Amino acid sequence: MVHEYSHRIINIHPSLIPSFCGVGFYGLHVHEAALAKGVKVTGATVHYVDEGMDTGEIIFRKLLKLKMVTRQKFFKRELWNRQNGSYCLPLLTR
Repeated sequence: MVHEYSHRIINIHPSLIPSFCGVGFYGLHVHEAALAKGVKVTGATVHYVDEGMDTGEIIFRKLLKLKMVTRQKFFKRELWNRQNGSYCLPLLTR
C-alpha cells in the first residue's frame, strides 16, 4: 500500500529526524530519549511515509529551543496525563 501511494502519505514525527526516530521511537518514547540525552533543541519533522521506519523524504522541520525546566515540566505533565487516561480528554470534550 505504501508503495502504491508513494508521496501521498505523510507523517508528523515528534523529533528532528534523524535524531530519535526509527523502531521504538513514537509518542512519549521520543521525548524520554531526548530528555535522557539532555538535548537543548527539539522539534518536529513532517516527512513522506515509505517502506522504512521514519526514512521517507523530509518535507519540513521546525526547531524548538527549550529550557531544561520547561522540558521537565512538559514531560512530567504529558506522562501524568498518559498514565491517568486523560491524555485525549480535551479532544473528547469538544
